[in-house]
Amino acid sequence: MIPKVRKAVFPAAGLGTRFLPATKAMPKEMLPLVDKPLIQYGIEEAIHSGIHNIVIVTGRGKSAIEDHFDVSFELEHLLELRKKTDLLSIVRSVSDMIDVSYVRQKEALGLGHAILRAKELVGREPFAAVLSDDVIDAEVPCLRQLLDIYEFYGTPVVALMEVPPDQISAYGVVDAEKVSHVGASGGLYRIRHLVEKPKAEDAPSNLAIIGRYILTPEVFTSIESIEPGRGGEIQLTDALRHMLRSRPIYGLKFEGKRFDAGDKLGFLKATVEFALKRHDLGNGFREYLKSVQI
Repeated sequence: MIPKVRKAVFPAAGLGTRFLPATKAMPKEMLPLVDKPLIQYGIEEAIHSGIHNIVIVTGRGKSAIEDHFDVSFELEHLLELRKKTDLLSIVRSVSDMIDVSYVRQKEALGLGHAILRAKELVGREPFAAVLSDDVIDAEVPCLRQLLDIYEFYGTPVVALMEVPPDQISAYGVVDAEKVSHVGASGGLYRIRHLVEKPKAEDAPSNLAIIGRYILTPEVFTSIESIEPGRGGEIQLTDALRHMLRSRPIYGLKFEGKRFDAGDKLGFLKATVEFALKRHDLGNGFREYLKSVQI
């Protein structure tokens, strides 16, 4: 019987240097996309995929994340006194939505190291990993799409997307063969090899790994077995390549639109598109955009 995925790990200890000075005192995961912080979109995706146990890997200066998902007695009391029931409901829904645990990553030593910090809280069971920089708008949540593949094969699955050559060096890239699978309309691939941030001319394909993973507990052993890679960091891509020695890994070209909200331009694009989809903002914002002289 294939073990059920019950937990999702959110690495959130990065410094967010691409958004300085805004992130000098505020975690990048708390940057508001319309009116919700980036990390909340990923957590809501996990919830809608059936995962309610959340592990957040934090670091120094990240207390705002913990405060956001905690109960705010003073704010709730004030809203109650002022009979602002709609706002009170929104505030309470945030603190009630998940069971959350935190673990610290004292140094930003790479994504693999961040995942390893969650080892004790995850235990010997499969888990999801979500990078909140990657905001995905999809009819079926991206994590749910990956879980469907995992629940069929019982092996790790990563999210894939096609990336143009001038951007490929920013990603982990796979060499993979396409396999037939009913329901994987975007395309399911069995991975043969992985390369972390290759030059365009050295990339084995244009299929890049983006920030959604279903991982089995063997990944912790692989992370502990590898040496630091690019930039002296422990890379998750390198750990996945190590895992390939002993078990298959699949990649799914998910259905949906991904925004790189860790990049300023990507963040702006996501803000515009998510605002336009809002029933309370869309029409007014659309009319405003029509009036803007470009």
